[in-house]
Amino acid sequence: MFSPLELTLLLLAAAVLGVVAFRMMHLPPMLGYLVAGILIGPHTLGWAEDNATTHALGEFGVVFLMFSIGLEFSLAKLSSMRRTVFGLGMAQVLLTIALTMIFGWLVAHISTRLSSISWQAAFAIGGALAMSSTAIVSKVLTERLELESEHGRRIIGILLFQDLALVPLLILIPALANPKGDLGATLLWAAFKAVIVLFLLFFVGHKLIRSWFRVVVKRRSQELFMLNLLLITLGAAWITEMAGLSLALGAFVAGMLISETEYKHQVEEDIKSFRDVLLGLFFISIGMLLNVRLVIEYWWLILLLLAGPVLLKFGLVTMLAKGFGAPVGVALRTGLALAQAGEFGFVLLHQIGSLNLIEPLIIQLILASMVLSMLAAPVILAKSDAIVMKLSSNEWMMQSLALTQIATRTMSAQQHVIIAGFGRTGQSLAKLLDEEGIPYQALDLDPDRVRDAQAAGVNVSYGDAGRRESLVAAGVNRAAAVVITFASTPSALKVLHNMKDLAPTLPVIVRSYDDTDLDKLRAAGASEVVPEAIEGSLMLASHALLTMGVPLRRVVHTIQMARGERYESLRGFFHGASDVSDTAEHLQVRLRSVLLTDRANALGKKLGQLSLDALGAEVTALRRNGVRIDWTPETTLLAGDILVLRGDVEELALAEGRLLKA
Repeated sequence: MFSPLELTLLLLAAAVLGVVAFRMMHLPPMLGYLVAGILIGPHTLGWAEDNATTHALGEFGVVFLMFSIGLEFSLAKLSSMRRTVFGLGMAQVLLTIALTMIFGWLVAHISTRLSSISWQAAFAIGGALAMSSTAIVSKVLTERLELESEHGRRIIGILLFQDLALVPLLILIPALANPKGDLGATLLWAAFKAVIVLFLLFFVGHKLIRSWFRVVVKRRSQELFMLNLLLITLGAAWITEMAGLSLALGAFVAGMLISETEYKHQVEEDIKSFRDVLLGLFFISIGMLLNVRLVIEYWWLILLLLAGPVLLKFGLVTMLAKGFGAPVGVALRTGLALAQAGEFGFVLLHQIGSLNLIEPLIIQLILASMVLSMLAAPVILAKSDAIVMKLSSNEWMMQSLALTQIATRTMSAQQHVIIAGFGRTGQSLAKLLDEEGIPYQALDLDPDRVRDAQAAGVNVSYGDAGRRESLVAAGVNRAAAVVITFASTPSALKVLHNMKDLAPTLPVIVRSYDDTDLDKLRAAGASEVVPEAIEGSLMLASHALLTMGVPLRRVVHTIQMARGERYESLRGFFHGASDVSDTAEHLQVRLRSVLLTDRANALGKKLGQLSLDALGAEVTALRRNGVRIDWTPETTLLAGDILVLRGDVEELALAEGRLLKA
């Protein structure tokens, strides 16, 4: 029996090893968490027990996840989504329960062993199966930058109603199991508590939270800010739990309230580490529920229980989304994302077991099928585009139309910049490019943002920069550079992977929060990675030097030197008014990527033999098979190598000639 500290250490060790193993296999880390939980759980190696400590850690993960989702929504936004949340979401939950009850009735009449399943038990199982995994789906959508896409909004809307539906289901199931109780009075009392609590959180909390945050921020203490954030998140969760509602609902409301303040973006950054760590522990706790021996013994029945609900929910959600006006492709993506079981389904299943509504063996079989469906969810989501293309011939036409619209906008563009992501950073970049008269084409997945920007005459199109077709339609073969403005390493890697095949010599500038993934991004083909933390420190240093009385000319020179050392491959690319002290010769410095073809003069020769430095050109990088490699004058050049040269226009022309021409 482990102590709480020993159990926490075991869970953390399992999380680290699981994620490392699955990252090495290029699989989603969530699968690593789930598999780690299965291995150390009570049904396999038996190292960790499914006890109150693991449940508490897992619950905290869901709390912080729901808080993060709440940050993405405001009261106005939720109101604008009411048709999706209370229309599409409600229809999905109610119809899933109804179909489960019908199926349970049929099975009870066919099988003598299952004839004991009452309609109350079927109702409870339907409620559990109606839930989808908010944790898995929202994390994958966030990594794929699809939260604001058409299908992303529908998915989140349905998930929100599922989370809201958990509350009445937790009240209804015990009331139905106890027919002697007054169901009407129980429901009225629960509804009254819910209205009072939500009124206090939304209306009273909305007025208090902004003024309270100002008091905290004025203390200028990061520690105090973080403590206050944890207090509000967990406090709101505690209030809703005390009222008989769910912890997750309170955390979601707290996130929505903070999203209305100017501190939203700071809060997002501060809460991220807590959320990801605790969410990983939640997935481990889910994996611990799976009884592998039971899966082996009743594999055929579990497979049936896995396939049936998944296909049912996929078909039901797809048809409902289509009925609520979604295009076929969007409806299919929505159905695929919500087909699996959810974490709140386990809460309902636990309640069913404690009320003895169903035999323990049947509960274990359903639980095993639900865990397996959650294991399959990240893979299904990763392959959703390919699945949709195969299921819908019309999707090809819709995708082609969207790509045609992108191509039409960029047809006449030459030497333009492709901006991947049109958020705040992308829009700022677009304004600067406009001022310099440099053409650009932006791609973004937020339909509202794209529509508003297009109405204002901005060169932005609805498209996923992570898809090869979108990059081709945006004119990647005619472009001068690609700039990835979203600070998401997984999404940036998707773009870089496609760039290797489409335009391996094209410079790709990537934004990141810090330099944690710098090597990974550069190995994937990024010409340069721009970490916000480093740029912030350079600006901070420049203001500090000016405050201390250092002359402006010297400050500019110092910062340029520091930036030049940090961004080697960018020297010569971006020059502006701050370069007035530079000589005309320096302003002519450029970078050029040279691809060695099968007939290049340099093939088989050592880099030092070519004496490129004698021509005034400097080799700044050598890429082989899409990866930047360390090189020396003794490095032998091969076909397909890409050399990045720095020099003025004349020097680069001479060096390129020596490399390519015999």
